[in-house]
Amino acid sequence: MTEAILISGGSAFEATMGYSRAVVKGPWCFVSGVTGYDYATMEMPVSIADQARNCFATIRAALEKGGFAMEDIVRVQYTVTDAALVPELVPALGEALSVIRPAATMVIAGLIKPEMLVEIEVTAFKG
Repeated sequence: MTEAILISGGSAFEATMGYSRAVVKGPWCFVSGVTGYDYATMEMPVSIADQARNCFATIRAALEKGGFAMEDIVRVQYTVTDAALVPELVPALGEALSVIRPAATMVIAGLIKPEMLVEIEVTAFKG
């Protein structure tokens, strides 16, 4: 049986909530939902597109820690707080994933803080 490798983003919140930024299990990497904070400054951009760019930077870092790359992403789920924000979000999604083109789901739902406009979760596979 393959042992799970837990990837931390360095947040104390991970231990408090009982989750990892990502988990590598065999050829799979599961990256937890990421919101748009710039974790170096703990600032949240106002723009949903800039939040998404921050999400992808965090996702890229977690994948790389696990030995994966953005090109290994096979599935993505977006949670967006308001359908009216989708047109502003789309260009940032295309910047990150237009060549990769993973299977995707978008859900419109609330997030835990009002400044959070988007959360992005990915699954990557190396095989």
